[in-house]
Amino acid sequence: MSELKNNTVFLAKSLYAKSVSELDFTELHDVVARAVTAEISEMWKNSELKNARKRRAYYFSAEFLVGRAVFNNLLCSGLQDDMRDIISSLGADLSRLEEIGDAALGNGGLGRLAACFLDSAATLSLPLDGYGIRYKFGLFRQYFQNGFQKETADDWASHGDPWSIRREDESQRVEFSDFTVRAVPYDMPIIGYKSGHISTLRLWQAEPLEPFNFELFNAQHYDDALSAKNRAEDISRVLYPNDSSHTGKLLRLRQQYFFSSASLKDILRRYKKERGGIDGFEDYTTIQLNDTHPVISIPELIRLLMEEGVDFRKAFLIAKKVFNYTNHTIMQEALEKWDISLVEKISFEIAEIIRRINSQLKTELTKVKSADEKHLLIVQNGTVHMAYLACYCSEFINGVAKIHTEILKDDVLGEWYKLYPEKFQNKTNGITQRRWLALCNPGLSSLITELCGTDDWIRDLNLLENLKKYSSDERVLSRFADVKKENKKRLSDYIMRRDFESFSPEWIVDVQIKRLHEYKRQLLNALAILEICFEIKEGALKNFYPTVFIFGAKAAPGYVRAKAIIKLINEISAFIESDDKLREILKVIFVSDYNVSYAEKIVAAADVSEQISTAGTEASGTGNMKLMLNGAVTLGTYDGANIEIAEAAGEENNYIFGARHEDIEKIRDSYNPMEYFEKDRKIKRCLSALIDGTLSDGGTGMFRELYDSLLKGAEWHSPDHYFLLLDFEDFLETKLKLNSDYKNKSEFYKKCWNNMCAAGRFSSDRTIAEYAKDIWKIE
Repeated sequence: MSELKNNTVFLAKSLYAKSVSELDFTELHDVVARAVTAEISEMWKNSELKNARKRRAYYFSAEFLVGRAVFNNLLCSGLQDDMRDIISSLGADLSRLEEIGDAALGNGGLGRLAACFLDSAATLSLPLDGYGIRYKFGLFRQYFQNGFQKETADDWASHGDPWSIRREDESQRVEFSDFTVRAVPYDMPIIGYKSGHISTLRLWQAEPLEPFNFELFNAQHYDDALSAKNRAEDISRVLYPNDSSHTGKLLRLRQQYFFSSASLKDILRRYKKERGGIDGFEDYTTIQLNDTHPVISIPELIRLLMEEGVDFRKAFLIAKKVFNYTNHTIMQEALEKWDISLVEKISFEIAEIIRRINSQLKTELTKVKSADEKHLLIVQNGTVHMAYLACYCSEFINGVAKIHTEILKDDVLGEWYKLYPEKFQNKTNGITQRRWLALCNPGLSSLITELCGTDDWIRDLNLLENLKKYSSDERVLSRFADVKKENKKRLSDYIMRRDFESFSPEWIVDVQIKRLHEYKRQLLNALAILEICFEIKEGALKNFYPTVFIFGAKAAPGYVRAKAIIKLINEISAFIESDDKLREILKVIFVSDYNVSYAEKIVAAADVSEQISTAGTEASGTGNMKLMLNGAVTLGTYDGANIEIAEAAGEENNYIFGARHEDIEKIRDSYNPMEYFEKDRKIKRCLSALIDGTLSDGGTGMFRELYDSLLKGAEWHSPDHYFLLLDFEDFLETKLKLNSDYKNKSEFYKKCWNNMCAAGRFSSDRTIAEYAKDIWKIE
């Protein structure tokens, strides 16, 4: 501890010429991060050396939503208490680092899952490292103006990025058809909890080969002098640039090829350094493709192997052994497809290799099935189907929840399952209990440790099962309720600081926090809340227990309908605030710029977890697991991991509603939402409120479009495509039953407690152990 303290004092003086007590919060963060990195550097180096001769796995993902690193790294390194004491003894307060922003390198569940997986692999001492992009601006910062979402750039590293180390000497060249850039790696340590193991997340930053053309500048062509720099940096500037135009699509594909090519070159460089050549590469290397974004890695690996003198046929077989593919969606629009001409603009060689792979598939289909299986070809009518490329050239394909995997096998990838049933597996998603309980909910963590008699649950979440015996212990449930109340106070204070809103800690906290998408049905939730308002106002609904409905979500900048839903929710909030009777017992808060740090506060305080996607559309979900782990009941459909949550905790301890996937499939072609609109008074008045002046969209026509999308459809989808009106009545009744049940707090918190105790199977430690054993074959 004395060395850590001395190093902290030295860094403050050498970097800022200040004592620790004089540092502002960004300087303090810099000093703490550098001191911890120095403390763990030997362990980090040794972990890499231990992995050098092993079979290794790599996780390729366009997103890694790591959030704020400092407190998680202190927890996992075991330095949390020491550093708090050191900083306190030097006249400063470690809690000031709550002001540090998140690393905005992801959008939602896909990126957060990737971060959880790396955490678990490091804790289990597994040789898994991650590769992605170091976006300068990440997604975007969200704020509201008159209830409308507005976006601004999120320069997340503007105050420095002290947890990343720039590895200039390991840069790679990435060659496109039209220009070449430099990929510069930045390494983040992923510290295993009490494991002595540290993995690496390597993120690539795109830079020009020459940052500045002096001759052009001297000739007074100032913009041209920087054009190469800007063109290169555009590649890693923003996560998911708008791809509604040809130019946007080209940039997206360029991003994917950029990080895939750099990562593969890096892996091959390391392998050749360790083993003197590429022989046996497939025996010691496995790569997980996280959705379709990195699937262009497949032809790129073949191209790189051919550069090493391997013929196409052998390189193709090596690739089929190296890659595995995780599918995260059944949505056709998310199963990426690229025009082959676009691929040619990225790389003529890659386009040609894809054509050769397609020919190989065509030959194979002719042998095993009829020759007219054209709909399975990777290249169809000039379009490259990336999911099909992944299915054909991966050793294993996995879904991320039981129902999702079955839908893949029966429908979305059904023909591929018939061809290669041995490839398909299920790996239900998970979350790390380090960040999502031990770190974000210290009060509940302390209670769990006390009752368990050990903190071993932080490494083995199944130990929570031993606490089920306390589900009828009034003393324990009372303490649990007190922790929840304290977390509500903390959340209310946090929202006041961030969004100038607050709520009573005596109220029910009902939350829907996830990416804004129609299939997640935030609109259904909004309409039900609106109906509750109407029923309270007319006196039909009495004894409603006071509730705050909290939403957290970002809508993609070009997703107009999702933005309309945000505006609607904010209008409902204003509608409630304008009514004396409503605001006494109801509140709607749409938090701005929802991120990991916001989520940490919300999941600890929530009573109710809204997981209301249309059955059969949500692959898994992980927010449902985080909320369950922190003692919230699930109000949800029989979809994604909700099914397994209800199975684990008992359906009687949750609130399941709505049509199931098989029910929807039976009526899909005959479904007519207008019938529900005409016969159900509640539905009719809620939808009418969108267009009759009850709620205002500021003259944009947004609410009329929402109304029409439900009753008339649009050119790209049928009316009420996600069956909101079908599930409305059941959802409303279930919502009100939950509200009534809460009045018996002892029984309600018993349900919450049982959910927490059953959360062990949803640890990402379990998920990663399954990947390691069944897919990656690593130890």
